[in-house]
Amino acid sequence: MARPTLLTLPDGASLAYELLGSMWLGHREPIVLIGGVSSLRGDWDRLAKPLAQTRPVLIYDHRGIGDSSYSTPASDDEITVELMARDLLFLLQSLKFTEVALCGFSMGGTVTQQLLLLPYLPSNPVALPFKITHVLLTGTFHIMWEEKGYGIKLDTTPVTKWPLTDEEKKTRARPALEGTFDPVWVADPANQERLNWWLDRQIIGRPLRTIIKQSRAVTRSRMKLSGYEQIPPTTQFLIIHGEKDSIVPFSSGKKLLQVIPQARFVQTGSQPGEVPNLAFGHHWWEYFDIEVWLNVVETFLSQENQLHGRL
Repeated sequence: MARPTLLTLPDGASLAYELLGSMWLGHREPIVLIGGVSSLRGDWDRLAKPLAQTRPVLIYDHRGIGDSSYSTPASDDEITVELMARDLLFLLQSLKFTEVALCGFSMGGTVTQQLLLLPYLPSNPVALPFKITHVLLTGTFHIMWEEKGYGIKLDTTPVTKWPLTDEEKKTRARPALEGTFDPVWVADPANQERLNWWLDRQIIGRPLRTIIKQSRAVTRSRMKLSGYEQIPPTTQFLIIHGEKDSIVPFSSGKKLLQVIPQARFVQTGSQPGEVPNLAFGHHWWEYFDIEVWLNVVETFLSQENQLHGRL
């Protein structure tokens, strides 16, 4: 990852961010890639860099992870989805975007939904000083998600030997990482280099304390998001969710269509903007040739509001 810019938040925490494709500012609409539990901004590398060839792309670390910090040396901030949404709001305000597209992945999808709903909160609502034109909700949660047996399986067993070697850290991280793909993808020799890339990244900048806080924040937010009917009907939504997702069930993606009337589900086929099939896992952008996903994103961002393509 490149050296980030650090933004100090009102409570003293900092957000580390990178604005790729900045030469396109004022010419093309920016897109913000919002990561999930344990995510770092560099995890978007495979998608972000190609997107930045034609538009601004904002990637960042949530507070308390990666190069971002907590507000106190004790790292005792209470992480909530609303707090992360307000962090993102402050970042977007600081960049003075007037129109923006959002792509929320996993927990980042709940942060995205909460950002959209900040103006309609019963307490401390805040207006958005920019227009959100397009929203991609990817591998993310429906507010009434009730399925059991899903989620990241963290290894929280006590460490009896310290310090751990890098290989020992990778051994602990491997099961959770492999769960974000699917067994066929993991076993494919063609994907081993990419899997190792991910594994190398798991042992740096991802404090277990923060990951646990993020996971709890998502759990506690599921029944608190409301006000979807007040989202402007001109804001377009595209749902991307794989049938092999073992972290967030496929049914959760389909249920989002019931909550958001203008939402559409990514279509299968061979045309630009379509995917070959829905047989992909949680880390959806690691499947297929990256041109497939570039076409999905760019085709969606170029479209006006349409209420078709619903499952």
